[in-house]
Amino acid sequence: MSKITETIELFLKNHNLLDKKIIVAFSGGYDSMCLLHIIKHLGCNVAAAHLNHNWRGKESLEDENKCRQFCQAHNIDFYTETLPDNVAKTETAAREARYEFLKHTAEKFGSKCVLTAHNADDNAETVLYRIIKGTGTFGLAGILEKRDIFYRPMLDIYRKDIEQYCRENNLFPCHDSSNDNVKYKRNLIRHEILPLMENINQDVKAAINSLSRVAGEENEIIDNLLPDLENLKTQDFIRNSDAVQKRTVHKFLKKLGIDYDREKIENITEFILQNKDSKSGKTLSLTTDLWLYVSNNEIYTIKSRHNPVIALDITGCGKFKIDDRTFVIEGCNESPEKFPPDSECTAYVDLSGIEFPLELRCRRDGDIIRPLGIGEQKLKKYLNNKKIPNHKKSEMLFLCKDSEVLWAAGLGISEKIKVKTKPTHMLKLIR
Repeated sequence: MSKITETIELFLKNHNLLDKKIIVAFSGGYDSMCLLHIIKHLGCNVAAAHLNHNWRGKESLEDENKCRQFCQAHNIDFYTETLPDNVAKTETAAREARYEFLKHTAEKFGSKCVLTAHNADDNAETVLYRIIKGTGTFGLAGILEKRDIFYRPMLDIYRKDIEQYCRENNLFPCHDSSNDNVKYKRNLIRHEILPLMENINQDVKAAINSLSRVAGEENEIIDNLLPDLENLKTQDFIRNSDAVQKRTVHKFLKKLGIDYDREKIENITEFILQNKDSKSGKTLSLTTDLWLYVSNNEIYTIKSRHNPVIALDITGCGKFKIDDRTFVIEGCNESPEKFPPDSECTAYVDLSGIEFPLELRCRRDGDIIRPLGIGEQKLKKYLNNKKIPNHKKSEMLFLCKDSEVLWAAGLGISEKIKVKTKPTHMLKLIR
């Protein structure tokens, strides 16, 4: 077994991927052909994903056909798509389209693992590119070994060793002529800048990769010492220095797998500071279905609810499933030793004057409630007085009789069902 094969097999073992369905991003070049060949010979359940960027006309089509033939010869599932002409022919647009294609392919094959063939040369080039463009210390860590469903098992392997593997195994990769064009910044670094730097240090790639490893280790130390943003109270966050605040936000974005840059980190930090005194709280969109919520007390993320709650008829005692929660109503004729606080989502009530069926549902326009000792008021005003954030109002459940709320789970009961002598029922909402 070759050293490259041993390195990749160890990577797969460490990440528990050997028995998983694996997608390999397969351009047909040296790196991806080497990786795909090894993954197949390790006996893995593998499929190749080839994106025709449609940049080089006939040459692109020839590469696609060569990739298809390679997979047919090695009994590997092959899937390909071609980008439409209206996709911008830039490095950034190509990268974004490529990763969207790979995610789509993984879903198609029911896989949660995509291997890309980034190698040690790629990492050195990436670190140098970031230095030239301007980066923080976290940017010096280079290409991540794992991010979301993407794994990179060849980051410790140099391109010269990959080319040697291909020669020894009679593999004949495609040659992408666009990789020779130095108008693309990474090609300029690869073909002109790094060779010049080798006049100073022949092992410059190894030196840059060493810097990358050290930066990664030090970033890990810093992140371990920093708190998680969502475990922080707002006032604790703002007491930190500006540098610690921004690094905490960076850790938060990295943990969520959200693309970030200095501007995004600064914008989120500023959003938290601007809303540090907000009682009802404000939200900031992070992705299409994730928001950051900040109030004078709390910081946390909110995910969109794709399945709206459906109202349920409560005809009597029993357990009722509603989205990810369970509502329980039981008969009761003895008062507990101690009534639970409203926040526990448990209530002892007297329903002797209330006719079933009742309804368990979300709020509606026109709802009213009679809080203990207050008198009738609109539910909207009641929730505002309780300082309930808007996003939580939509998730709350209420036990109602027509438009009147009898129990606001987690907040309180109506005067109508308070216990005067002894309870008739116990109500409980369980997550």
